[in-house]
Amino acid sequence: MTFRVGIVGCGLIGQKRAKALGGAGRVVACADLNEERARAVARHDGARVFTNWREVIALPEVDIIMVATRHDCLAGITLAAVEAGKHVLVEKPAARFPLELEPVLAAAERRGVKVHVGFNHRYHRALRKAKAIFDAGALGELMFVRARYGHGGRVGYAAEWRAQPRISGGGELIDQGPHLIDLARWFLGEFSEVQGFAHTYYWDMPVDDNAFLLLKTPKQQVAFLHASCTEWKNLFSMEIYGRDGKLDISGLGGSYGVERLTWYKMLPQMGPPETMAWEYPMADDSWEVEVAEFFDDVRVDRTPSAGLRDAVECLKIVQAVYKESGFDHRP
Repeated sequence: MTFRVGIVGCGLIGQKRAKALGGAGRVVACADLNEERARAVARHDGARVFTNWREVIALPEVDIIMVATRHDCLAGITLAAVEAGKHVLVEKPAARFPLELEPVLAAAERRGVKVHVGFNHRYHRALRKAKAIFDAGALGELMFVRARYGHGGRVGYAAEWRAQPRISGGGELIDQGPHLIDLARWFLGEFSEVQGFAHTYYWDMPVDDNAFLLLKTPKQQVAFLHASCTEWKNLFSMEIYGRDGKLDISGLGGSYGVERLTWYKMLPQMGPPETMAWEYPMADDSWEVEVAEFFDDVRVDRTPSAGLRDAVECLKIVQAVYKESGFDHRP
C-alpha cells in the first residue's frame, strides 16, 4: 500500500518530511502561504499546489496529512484533518498549550484515526541504540537523566516568529525543550514533580532564551534538563544513569557534531567501567525511520508510540515552568 500524503507547511521541516516518505508514501498535495515553497516540495512527485491548507485536507485522495507549520497553527490544522478522517503526523510541540489538544484528542478517538507527534529525536541512531540497551535491562534501575540541548541563534533571531509569544507559545523551552522533556519521559516515565526556571539572558525578545528543569518521578528519579539558544557552539548531550551503568549520547550530526553513544558498564569490583562506543557519521536516517513507523501504525492499526498524550504531558510541564518563571503566554 502506498500512502497518499498531503504536506501542510513547506518550510525546512516540511521539506524533510516530503523527502523521507520512502517507497511507502507519495506526496499528492502541498500547501504553504508561500506558493513557491509549496511548488518546490510538490515538484518531485508532481503534486498539486495550494496556498490554502483547507483545500488539501478536503481532497478525498489524501490519506495522511503532515503538519509542519508555526506553533499557533498546529493544533487547529490537526483538528481539521482529524475531523476529515485523515491520519496526521504533526510536528512537536503539536500546540502552544495543553488545552489546545483536548479537542484533537477527543476527535481522534471519535474518528478512529492515528495522530503521531514528531518527537523526532527518539529516532536518531544513538537514541534508538540507547533505548534498546535500556529496554534489555542492561543499565539496571535508572537513577537520573542529565541532558542539554542548545544553539546560538543567528542574526535577527529576536525578530523571528519564535520570539513572538502569541505565535510560538514561548521561547526556547517550547522550541528545543520538548525534545528533552520527551526523551526524559521516554526513559524515566511520568513526572509527578516539576520545578524549573525560564529566563531571557541575551536576546532582546519577550520569550525565554534559556530554561532549566528539574523533574521528579514518584520514585524520586530525576531529569535535569537545560535548553538554550545562547549555546554558542551547537550542542546535544544526554546522559542516562542506571545502577549498573551509564549511557552518554552526544551530537546529532551536522552542526551538532558526529552522533555518538558510549556505554559505561559498571563492574562488580567497581573501578573503571567496561566501555563500548558507537559512532554514526553517516547521514541522519531518523526522518525516514520515524515516518516508516507511523506508516506501519496506520497499516496495522497500532497506537503511535509518540502520540498526542505525550504532547499533552510535555506541554503541561512547559506550562508549569512558564508559570513558575512569571511568563504567561496564554491568549
